Amino acid sequence: MPAIAAKIDSPAADAAAVARVLAIVNQKGGVGKTTTAVNLATALAAVGKRVLLVDFDPQGNASTGLGLTRQARRVTSYDVLMEERPIGEATVETAIPGLAIVPASVDLSGAEIELVDVPRREFRLRNALAGALTLYDYVLIDCPPSLGLLTLNALIAAHAVLVPLQCEFYALEGLSHLVRTVDRVRRAFNPTLDIQGVVLTMFDRRNNLSDLVAADVRVHFGAKVYNTVIPRNVRISEAPSHGKPVLLYDVRCPGAQAYIHLASEVLRREQGSRA
Repeated sequence: MPAIAAKIDSPAADAAAVARVLAIVNQKGGVGKTTTAVNLATALAAVGKRVLLVDFDPQGNASTGLGLTRQARRVTSYDVLMEERPIGEATVETAIPGLAIVPASVDLSGAEIELVDVPRREFRLRNALAGALTLYDYVLIDCPPSLGLLTLNALIAAHAVLVPLQCEFYALEGLSHLVRTVDRVRRAFNPTLDIQGVVLTMFDRRNNLSDLVAADVRVHFGAKVYNTVIPRNVRISEAPSHGKPVLLYDVRCPGAQAYIHLASEVLRREQGSRA
C-alpha cells in the first residue's frame, strides 16, 4: 500500500516499546466507530506498524469489514475473554500486511451476564493482551455501543481512548457522559487512561448543523478534537459489503483520504505521548 504510506507522516518505531493500546469507544451506535477502527488500523499497517485489531463488539462488524467469514472465526474474542484462551489462538492475519484481527462472534453478547460473578472480571481483557503487547506497535479495540462490562474491560486494558463523534444534535451530551466514565475508570482502575482524541464523523458540509456541532465540540474539548473530519461518503458505506476497508476499496475517495490524514494525526499524538 505505498500510495497510502507515502501520505502518512510516521515517526520511527521504537523497537524496545510495547504496543500502545487504543480503545475506540462511543456508547452510541451508528457513529462510525467500527469504520474508524478498521480504516485507522489499515492506515497504521500501511506505514509499517504492526497492528492488532480486537473486535470486541458482538455484532462482529470489524471482522466482516476485513473480509472474515463467520466460518473463519473459529476462536474469537469471546473465547479469549470467557475461556481464557491465549490471544494468539484467536489472532487471524488479514489480507493487509501487518494487520491481524481477533474476530468477534455473537457469543460475545452473553458475556456481560456471564462476567457478573467472575473474580476480577474488569481485568480479563488486560490480562489476555499482556502476552501480546511486545508483538505489535498498536492494539486497537473496537468496543460495543454501550458502557457495560465489555467496554469497561477495554478501558482498563487501554492506554488511551479515541472517540468517534457523529455531527448531530445530541453529540455533546453523549460525549460528556463518556468523559465522566473515562474519569471514573481512571480513578478506580487505570490511572494512566486518557482521551487521545475526538474525531468528528459523518460530517456533511451541506448541512449547517454539522458546522454548528463541530464548532461546539471544539469549544468544549479544544485540542482533543482532531483537525481531520470524516465526511459522509458513499464509498465508506459500500466498502464493508466487499469485505474491504475503504482505503483498499477506493483510496482516492474523500473518505479514504480523510482516514489517511487521521492516521497521521494519531501517530503525531502518539509520538508526543511516548516522549
